[in-house]
Amino acid sequence: MSTPTIRDVAARAGVSVATVSRVLSEDPRTSASAREKVFAAASEMGFRPNAQARSLRRTRTDTIGVLLSDVRNPFFAEIAHTVAQTALESDIATLLCNADESTEQQDHALDLLVSQRVDGIIVTPQGDGSGSLRDVLKLGLPVVFVDRVIDGVDVPSVTSDNRSGVTAAVEHLAALGHRRVGFVAGPQETSTGRERLVAYREAIAAAGLDADPALVYQGDFRVASGVAGARALLDLDDAPTALVAADSLMTFGVLQECQDRGVRIGDDVSVIGYDDIDSFRLVNPPVTVIAHDPARMGALAVAMIRDLLAGEPVTSAVLASNLVERASTGPARRSA
Repeated sequence: MSTPTIRDVAARAGVSVATVSRVLSEDPRTSASAREKVFAAASEMGFRPNAQARSLRRTRTDTIGVLLSDVRNPFFAEIAHTVAQTALESDIATLLCNADESTEQQDHALDLLVSQRVDGIIVTPQGDGSGSLRDVLKLGLPVVFVDRVIDGVDVPSVTSDNRSGVTAAVEHLAALGHRRVGFVAGPQETSTGRERLVAYREAIAAAGLDADPALVYQGDFRVASGVAGARALLDLDDAPTALVAADSLMTFGVLQECQDRGVRIGDDVSVIGYDDIDSFRLVNPPVTVIAHDPARMGALAVAMIRDLLAGEPVTSAVLASNLVERASTGPARRSA
């Protein structure tokens, strides 16, 4: 029979790993009910936390957790790389986890990171701040949000100015004569998805372009939704002459659908993507993108964690985004 772990105790007690950790560390913020459940479960399972494990919970481990939305996304891969390199310069190791755009997987990963006694966590948050994320914040563990935030959750963050980049993209297309601009939006459960869609609608209105609701397709920051979005928008009776995708993976999907149907990007339809990754500079034609700085975001997130661990005040940062013009955008095609 295997030795029970803290995760086994949490499952038996019906509480989170973070709660078990607080109870076993004799944290005074735990409720009497939680302590009773945890101690009962530990006793039933023969779980015996030793003194060394308890002391480790109260000391530095020189390890931070990094929990990102989707490590397959080149934007988040760059953040992960920079975090690991920057942390290593300060002799801090990183444990990388992938939320896969799922609150359930986020909860699982956060529980694991707490059980590994990380000193702090850099996270691209999913959901509304409930679940294990709420438990981690109650623990008092240093946490920094990167790329996304959660309304009402007071955590230092490093984000991008989504409005300026999207506005520049719409203004660029308007100057090229485009009147109908399709938008493949991100999930509205995320702050980035909401902010970019709001920015698109505001920019469309300010430029006096067609505000037809059919020009917005609701995607999910995955390649497949970029494909589906481009297909749905280009199949409209009055199809848009330009498409904007709200993240890099959906941009790949838009490019794929255009290629599959023989649409000449930059001539038949203009395309603006998100994130200035290498692939978008190398394809033909090179892709006009809304660019921001994932490397800078990762470096600042590590600096914030270090300051939090040192008891220093930390201020959130919002980094600029800008439009990088390339050959995937051109004058609007003339109507037949």
